Amino acid sequence: MKHIKPLISLLLGVAMTLASVTAIAANDITIGVLGVMSGASASWGLTNKYSAEATANMYNAKGGIVIDGKKYRIKIVTIDEKNDPKLAVAGAERLTSQGIKYIIGPNIDSTATSVAPVMDRAGAMHFPYAFSKALYLPPKGSSVLGMVASYQAGPTIYKYLKNNKGVKSVSFVARNEADALNQQKEGVVAAKALGLKVKNRRATYEPGTTDFFPVVSKLVRGRRAPDLLVLSGVAPADAPLLIKAARELGYKGFISTETAQDIKILNEAAGSAANGFISVGGASTPAISSKYMNSFIRAYKKVAGEWNDEAGTKVYALEMILRNLQKAGAGAIEDTSKFRASMDTFNEVNPFIKGGQERLVFTGSAFFKQKRQLGVPMVVNEVRDGKFKTLFIGSVE
Repeated sequence: MKHIKPLISLLLGVAMTLASVTAIAANDITIGVLGVMSGASASWGLTNKYSAEATANMYNAKGGIVIDGKKYRIKIVTIDEKNDPKLAVAGAERLTSQGIKYIIGPNIDSTATSVAPVMDRAGAMHFPYAFSKALYLPPKGSSVLGMVASYQAGPTIYKYLKNNKGVKSVSFVARNEADALNQQKEGVVAAKALGLKVKNRRATYEPGTTDFFPVVSKLVRGRRAPDLLVLSGVAPADAPLLIKAARELGYKGFISTETAQDIKILNEAAGSAANGFISVGGASTPAISSKYMNSFIRAYKKVAGEWNDEAGTKVYALEMILRNLQKAGAGAIEDTSKFRASMDTFNEVNPFIKGGQERLVFTGSAFFKQKRQLGVPMVVNEVRDGKFKTLFIGSVE
């Protein structure tokens, strides 16, 4: 008998522990990250992953996020879809089958559009970094663009270079993939609208190319050389090779892209040839970063090992998901229609920009006829001496 009481106490203790674990699990908010985390474009998906994990760690260090008086811890589940639409669909089905309603990614038009029907069927929402307008136009409602699109940044960059640097002509080169080709096409339209002479509008290279001299030489030699060479939709691993080829062929003009880049990769593969390269940067530069943003940078470094400028844009996704869940209420954790209903009136102080004057909002109505875009500042960078320097700051609307 004397052995039974301790056994009962032990069993009760185990039961209470299991109940506690179950309660904690029930109070988790699980967020998916689905993106390309290997290959030439790996930097884009990995930055999504590390940004989400860093933000989750910041909230969890305080015990979680409070929604309707209850604290929820944030759990991140990630899947590498290897830039393959079929793997992206399989990943989306896996995440949604686990009851995950909010998914950050994918990063490319082809993968983002392939998973959209999965999101619709599951009543889930995803936050892609893909620019196809079809994802965000009515009656679609499950996709929210996570960054500044190429057709928003491109015209702004071209106009700046025309007005401030005397650029009069431009050529475009793109990887032979749907999203890059689409960005090339939109870039040509924007350049023409600004009165720029388009010298080459359809130069392409195949995925996996490592020798860019043949394609670049046709663009930059002699009278064919434009004032501006645009690398449409260029992946972080391809950009430095294209830049280096252009410079070694004697090209002296401007080189730009509307996609985010990785300074470490640029430095390692292009070195000083990357000086002057213009790209869309992370949305938080030292000049505008708040204390909260600096805290995120420290949290990001703990997760990733080093800072990536692109994370200044990717920081917005999970933060805005969580803050709108707070506004919409606990019911929105499982019911995304409540999340969507709250998006139109969501308006808070932007915690990442110092001064307390900038607002955190969902935007995109001018482009998509509904608010289906995170209100991320448009920061345009230029590489100088191995570092990104802010060239100018613009806005989407």
